[in-house]
Amino acid sequence: MAEISAKDVMNLRNRTGLGMMECKKALVEAEGDVEKAEDLLRKAYKGKMEKRADRAAGEGRVAVKVAGDGSGAALVELRTETDFTAKNENFIACADTCADEALRAAVGPVSATAAMEAAIDKIRAQTGENISLGRAEKVDGAGVNFGSYVHHDGKTGVLLVVEGDLSDDVKRQICMHITAAVPRPAGVTSDDVPAEVVEKERKFRIEQAMESGKPQEIAEKMVEGGMRKFFAEVALIEQAFVMDPAKKVGDLLGGATVKQFYRWAVGEG
Repeated sequence: MAEISAKDVMNLRNRTGLGMMECKKALVEAEGDVEKAEDLLRKAYKGKMEKRADRAAGEGRVAVKVAGDGSGAALVELRTETDFTAKNENFIACADTCADEALRAAVGPVSATAAMEAAIDKIRAQTGENISLGRAEKVDGAGVNFGSYVHHDGKTGVLLVVEGDLSDDVKRQICMHITAAVPRPAGVTSDDVPAEVVEKERKFRIEQAMESGKPQEIAEKMVEGGMRKFFAEVALIEQAFVMDPAKKVGDLLGGATVKQFYRWAVGEG
């Protein structure tokens, strides 16, 4: 039998976050091989986690990463049960690891890779919580550049996709606007606002106009005027810039164009 030192036990405890006795038992079973012992603990703990899969993972963190060469960007939502764990530095590091992995994937929605699962399993073992990859996506960087921002609580992240020259500072400010703006931007321009959102708003305004008892011609003008106001409120480039309401977001762009934006918040995916 391999001799198990207190140093080895402490090392495994630091790597897994589990109790000293559990770590020692795993090391004995692994004959002193720390890597093997960690793997044994991960597998054992994952089995326990499957029994807790019905726990609501209502907290979490969004991570946004842009490739160093600008070839792509990625967003990841990592879910957990408590805000305490979501703020843990190891959980934050796990979200970053998952975002790095997503950057290596093909463009589009990304499924959990083996490396993501390993990182998540490790945090599960450390916290005892139901942790999962909520969603992940890789965005192509061909012909565009990116701005990004993650709010200080980690619960909202924004990725801005821009064509043309725009300073990093302005891109970040626009990302911060997208995070904070009320109402939330629903598209870059009025043409980008989802049809179902437009239809719902139009129907609401038609009902309002009919209830007012105005003649049909006047009611129709009320609806069209209301829809113009609606688009100005929800189309990103038409919105009043939150840091300087005298300007529209579009005024910040110069010759650049916002092609797309992603606004991810924990629990919305």
